[in-house]
Amino acid sequence: MPDQYTPTSSVAFRAVRRDLAHRCRDITEARWFALTVCAVIVLNAALLGTETYSGLVAAWHQWLRLAEHACLAVFTIEILLRLGAHADRPRAFFRDPWNLFDLAVVLCALLPLVRENTTILRLLRLARVLRTARFLPQLRIMLVAVARSLPGTLSFLLVGALLLYVYAMVGWVFFGHQDPRHYGSIGRAVLTLFLLMTLDGIGDAVHAGLEISRWSLAYYASYVLLASFVLVNVLIGVVITSLDEAREMERSARPDGNGPAAPPAPDAQDDRNILLARVAAARRALDDLERDLTHPPAEPPGATEVPASPTPVGSG
Repeated sequence: MPDQYTPTSSVAFRAVRRDLAHRCRDITEARWFALTVCAVIVLNAALLGTETYSGLVAAWHQWLRLAEHACLAVFTIEILLRLGAHADRPRAFFRDPWNLFDLAVVLCALLPLVRENTTILRLLRLARVLRTARFLPQLRIMLVAVARSLPGTLSFLLVGALLLYVYAMVGWVFFGHQDPRHYGSIGRAVLTLFLLMTLDGIGDAVHAGLEISRWSLAYYASYVLLASFVLVNVLIGVVITSLDEAREMERSARPDGNGPAAPPAPDAQDDRNILLARVAAARRALDDLERDLTHPPAEPPGATEVPASPTPVGSG
């Protein structure tokens, strides 16, 4: 039956995909490949900085354009090789945020509308500098830690904004008439307290406050204690916790600490297709055997049957 041979073609196609993924993975996981791409990223950043000098741009315009096209070609080849390395498991490519980021940067640079806009194109070229995090594990851990600390940072910003508002209102009530330059409105008070959060100019603010009221010392002391010490230490704790989580994620993704993560095991669908192919091959062998037994091959012309030797008769 014709449907018996369908699994064989499917398995052959999967074998081609696995071979392609294996060859591309050997390239993308090589050390020279990572160093080459990292060097091109640094070169792209240097070219972007060179374009800020109008004299160099006028003198080397053609060479700079050629170098930019060469960098874009290298990045395109790199993303194609990474796509080929995931040919046997394409979903895994799109689960990696770094792959999505690289793909978006390369595809946007190839769009005609984007290439015509110089500002957007330069921002995309600047975004390529962040791709160095893929090849620098410590930088990648830091970026992951910053991303994971965003929820805690938002909570910190909410608490900090509430603290600034309360102290700004108190400062406006007590110092608004005597010091309108710094506490004349809620906006000026918030800006003043925000700058004092870094302890820059806190001495001048305390001396100016003491000329108005002695209670200003308690006002500034409590604000510095809460804003500069407590809140900043809470933010540092959130970042350190996120950094530990990012290191644990990196350690779990790379168990040996050095090499890349092991590729996932083959899917159950692949094993099923292999089993179906073997069953189809067995059926073909049985069909061939049945055909040979039912219709034996014809004897070639000229073949004669060898007569059996007569049985000797004993003399008696």
